[in-house]
Amino acid sequence: MRRVVFNQKGGVGKSSIACNLAAVSAAEGYRTLLVDLDAQANSTHYLTGLTGDDIPMGIAEFFKQTLSSTSFRKGKVDIYETPFDNLHVITATAELADLQPKLEQKHKINKLRKLLEELSEDYDRIYLDTPPALNFYTVSALIAADRVLIPFDCDSFSRQALYGLLREIEELKEDHNEELQVEGIVVNQFQPRATLPQQLLDELIAEGLPVLPVNLMSSVKMRESHQACVPLIFMDRSHKLTQQFIELHALLEG
Repeated sequence: MRRVVFNQKGGVGKSSIACNLAAVSAAEGYRTLLVDLDAQANSTHYLTGLTGDDIPMGIAEFFKQTLSSTSFRKGKVDIYETPFDNLHVITATAELADLQPKLEQKHKINKLRKLLEELSEDYDRIYLDTPPALNFYTVSALIAADRVLIPFDCDSFSRQALYGLLREIEELKEDHNEELQVEGIVVNQFQPRATLPQQLLDELIAEGLPVLPVNLMSSVKMRESHQACVPLIFMDRSHKLTQQFIELHALLEG
């Protein structure tokens, strides 16, 4: 199972959702890998606590190898073991931004899929965190994945972007990955007492969009989790937001 978390709009909680679902997966006993494809490396920092030059090259090194015709380790990747059982990370670094135009020029769009097909022999679940843009890395992830989750933060601008995003995913599915499924829209940072979020949510459901029936609340606990570099399930299993992630994970696992 390879699952990508993606939305072109920034600030909707992609990294938080990807990391916390991966952490729940690991806590449930699945051997789980998170692949960070965002040059900002938020997921990398969240799950490892590492910053700057301390971060292993990870996925950037893999893509550099694909550009080289002489690399002895071509197509291999270093995997970082987090402090949490069953949870590993392929880290991201800022170098991804510099590599992107070279990878596009060389048409390396299918390399990630081949890598993840090999890694699927070692992992039960693979989560992919993506940049907030439909760029080389996001398209590579969508081609490599089985399913896509779309975070949505109940904002009117997010709603307009959502329609275009669903169209783009459908086009990519037709051209590159017919097996890709839109697993659902994940409502994040939800405020149940506010009128507008519930109104937007009701309208999306009425339109037949695949809104998942688990809403992730807005909570300072998430910021505390980021600061501590400890996913919620390992920080406070009894917290309401943690329980929502557990419920969402169970829903996705069927």
